[in-house]
Amino acid sequence: MTDSNIGGEASILEERRRKLEELRADNKAYINNFFPTKHALELHALHGHLSKEDLETAQIHNLALAGRIVLKRVMGNASFITIRDGSGDIQIYISKNNIDVDLYKNFKTWDLGDIIGTTGNLFKTKTEELTLEAHSIVLITKALRPMPEKHKGLADIETRYRQRYIDLMSNPDSKEIFVKRSNIVASVRQTMIEDGFLEVETPMMHSIPGGAVAKPFVTHHNALDRELFLRIAPELHLKRLLVGGFEKVFEINRSFRNEGLSTRHNPEFTMLEFYAAFATFGGTISFTTNLIQSASKAIGNGDRIEWDGDQIDLSSFTTKTLSELVLAENTALGRQDLSNLEKLRAHAASIKLSFKDSWGPGKLLLEIFEKTVESKLIQPTFVIEYPVEVSPLSRRNNEDPSIADRFELFVGGKEIANGFCELNDPDDQAERFKEQVQAKADGDDEAMGYDEDYVAALEHGMPPAVGVGVGIDRLVMMLTNQSSIRDVILFPQLKS
Repeated sequence: MTDSNIGGEASILEERRRKLEELRADNKAYINNFFPTKHALELHALHGHLSKEDLETAQIHNLALAGRIVLKRVMGNASFITIRDGSGDIQIYISKNNIDVDLYKNFKTWDLGDIIGTTGNLFKTKTEELTLEAHSIVLITKALRPMPEKHKGLADIETRYRQRYIDLMSNPDSKEIFVKRSNIVASVRQTMIEDGFLEVETPMMHSIPGGAVAKPFVTHHNALDRELFLRIAPELHLKRLLVGGFEKVFEINRSFRNEGLSTRHNPEFTMLEFYAAFATFGGTISFTTNLIQSASKAIGNGDRIEWDGDQIDLSSFTTKTLSELVLAENTALGRQDLSNLEKLRAHAASIKLSFKDSWGPGKLLLEIFEKTVESKLIQPTFVIEYPVEVSPLSRRNNEDPSIADRFELFVGGKEIANGFCELNDPDDQAERFKEQVQAKADGDDEAMGYDEDYVAALEHGMPPAVGVGVGIDRLVMMLTNQSSIRDVILFPQLKS
């Protein structure tokens, strides 16, 4: 911000404070006894289609509206303003023929950003714009700081994220994204409940980090004098509920991962996780497809959407194995090479993929997939047959124990969901936890800890089940055509 802008804003602030003090002196500052009876969008929906003559005949009178002044055209004896309420914008006509002359004079000094209340009758102007003819007006809240300039808008993207309230008050498109987000989450919840799932809540502070491979946030509980971890996933607690007898559970949860910031990642994010006992792998893929299609329809999308420049067909989801996708993009590899550690290391080096000596063939194969394949999966694709080595909580496949009954869904080159048949063999789970502990000892900050209580829970017997995690933030990005996760999170984490 230039010195002139700083000086200009200081001058505006000083002038508006002077006006506020006058309101305080008259006991008219920050009033709370005006109550709107209608909203702008409601009036447009009910009466916007009527002609000027039909609206006069209908006599829509004695309406009360409240909102922020976002546009003001002051003339001699009459003026037009546009106010914005929680639903949208509507024009107000104010004339000194309809209100007190002194009040009209005071109104002329009101500023953009002020929140006002008005009552009056509905009509249409000569240009057929739906308008409220004000018979009374009142200044409810004095805005001390100016709104962004109408034509320039809120151009500074950093300010949009750091002061989201300014973004929302001045940018209807931004506000609409978050309305759609709410509708998407509502659709997801409705789909789950209609299918017989029970919504539950599980702890956000864990004694052991688990449920996903990620670096946790660490905190300290003073009264217990113990270290706790913000959850990286609710998975292990939700599966304890399957042991307890619930057969279908879900949670729309906040999770935390101590990772970098990017257009795809925020350290605090929202996930849907659900678990269904006795479900089939293929049936769960179909259910996840329906969940996403229903959420898209809930915000008015058709079968084809655009995301980040790509045209995506949500009516068609395909299934591919991880191996066939890697082989198609890495022709130097043969099928027999996919389990050969030395061949995979040589290929990784040839494509400039750095790796650790502790990585086995499964981990290398996954890294090669992420580097060479993932970004090219534009159309909705379920990738199946992941190596067990990178699936510490997944059940082994009956025919090939080296792979897990696991899928990940990719759309637009980005992961949207992760699901698998749950590992319910306590001895196998204990061994995989030990491998995670060893990986952590070898320097892997994202490896899980050994959850003794969870193993004990499995020893009581968990029914066969399938579980899925869906990234709500990325789902909203996809369905609203946003390229940055910061545009779908109201208050994203930012650098200082």
